[in-house]
Amino acid sequence: MKAYDSAMAFDTIITGGLFFDGRGSPPVRREVGIVDGKIAALSAAPLGAGPETRVIDASGCWITPGFIDLHTHYDAEVELAPSLSESVRHGVTTVLMGSCSLSLAVGTPEDLADMFCRVEAIPYHIVRPLLEQHKDWDGLGAYLEHLGSLPLGPNVTCFVGHSAIRAHVMGLERSLDKKVSPTKAELQRMEELLEEGLDAGYLGLSIMTLKWDKMGGTREVRSRPLPSTYGSWSEYRRLTRILRRRGRIFQGVPNVSTKINVLLFLLESVGIVRPTLKTTVISMMDLRGSRGIHKLIGGISRIFNGLFGADFRWQALPELFDLWADGIDLVVFEEFGAGAAALHLEDATARAELLRDPEFRSKFRKQWASKFLPRAFHRNLDYSEVLECPDASVVGRSFGDIARERGADAVDVFLDLIAQHGTALRWYTVMANDREKALEQIVKHPDILIGFSDAGAHLRQMAHYNFPLRLLRLVRNAEVRGAPVMPMERAVQRLTSEIGDWLGIDAGTLAVGKRADVVIIDPTGLDDRMEKAELAPMEGFGDFVRLVRRNEAAVRHVLINGREAVTAGVPTAALGHDRGFGRVLRHIAAP
Repeated sequence: MKAYDSAMAFDTIITGGLFFDGRGSPPVRREVGIVDGKIAALSAAPLGAGPETRVIDASGCWITPGFIDLHTHYDAEVELAPSLSESVRHGVTTVLMGSCSLSLAVGTPEDLADMFCRVEAIPYHIVRPLLEQHKDWDGLGAYLEHLGSLPLGPNVTCFVGHSAIRAHVMGLERSLDKKVSPTKAELQRMEELLEEGLDAGYLGLSIMTLKWDKMGGTREVRSRPLPSTYGSWSEYRRLTRILRRRGRIFQGVPNVSTKINVLLFLLESVGIVRPTLKTTVISMMDLRGSRGIHKLIGGISRIFNGLFGADFRWQALPELFDLWADGIDLVVFEEFGAGAAALHLEDATARAELLRDPEFRSKFRKQWASKFLPRAFHRNLDYSEVLECPDASVVGRSFGDIARERGADAVDVFLDLIAQHGTALRWYTVMANDREKALEQIVKHPDILIGFSDAGAHLRQMAHYNFPLRLLRLVRNAEVRGAPVMPMERAVQRLTSEIGDWLGIDAGTLAVGKRADVVIIDPTGLDDRMEKAELAPMEGFGDFVRLVRRNEAAVRHVLINGREAVTAGVPTAALGHDRGFGRVLRHIAAP
């Protein structure tokens, strides 16, 4: 702890709280003094307040570093609503964009909207006009400069997206043709773009190998997998050689269709006779449709990290993984051909006609029940609840229950209801992490990074913006039961410096001289209220609403670069409008 000048004029003093440094040190009582957006003093004794000093009373609260969300798709939302307030209100002060091979850094507005919107369930009619009107940047470095010109709420950092640079270099149609491989010149240009991005401060490269993420739009390429999925591993390795040499990160989405594809990511990370490659993929979960898979993959990563010199991390959420759907509009139906065929049709009448077709239904049922096709989704229609429907008799019931009452096949009942009601049928299911003990095993596994919120995407389908608070709640509840999962200081570290250090950014630690990204948490507010989901309007998106989980009692204050971004759980009026909150964070070299 550093001494401070008693004559120092603090902009803000935080007093009375239990202080967590983010490094895993046991919490202590400290006064926090902030000057010019940085931590200027940490003191066990009271700090003197000047006439202009803002004093925040944190009595009974925890003072922690701002949380880091390492997997978001805020790339579009940041253009319309740079406050990104849905994350900030939960204590997230740094977000990482450019995930899953997607980025808005390079490409035409139409190409980018077609790549981005269907995959991430974001309104196309808003995003494409936005890009056509506002995209004035050209290149990876220029994109970071553009982000820096926005009145950002949280700090922002980025990956280079492989789909974006592949389509930019090859042209969209060639990048989506399985018969076409990039030329030598095109491969060299992709390498040059990656080098340019790393020089500018991008953290690494993200790729996509999961073929059930599909192109949107109305062109002939609609429903083809993303450009990155057409890359060969020899193409990826030309790029990972650059990452390996420069100590950067390889982020990927495995192809669950093959079951062994993830081994290629693990092998890519190995560093016995070459530099280790930092590699992270989604996701470690306790899947309802594949119980015990989290133990298997956790054991495999332990072997690779322990014996083969890998630096491999699963991304994991510390909470129930649940999904909402409007009709059949849910990404998990992209994992088999009949489901993807239905999602290919945007016109409601044409889709309903297909769903009623006997030949289509036969194919759908066969693929739905297949033990050989990929099954990330549990496909158990008893694991469902109809939330809204013009037919009130089905509300509050599962599709399986409705089918038994009607003496019909559950899949037929499911397709009948969607054909009849379309997106007016809203339903809910739990996909993973529904067993408390298994979830506790996941969150303390040494090979995971806490994250994978997909913030800014799947807007009506998922609500994981408050995942940091839900980890703290899980850990606190276990302590109260007398069966601790980990010390609270370790939980805070998992949400802050552990992620920041691994990513190579200056975030996640509270110390003198560090940026004052601070969260003040009332632990009594970490209660069941944060589990309740609701639809709320989105800033900048007109009348569009998104699914959220909010609990204003848990977060008293959030400071970003020393400025108060959230008070009493509510974002301040200046957030997203005034410059001075978030910054663009670039990779910093290891000491």
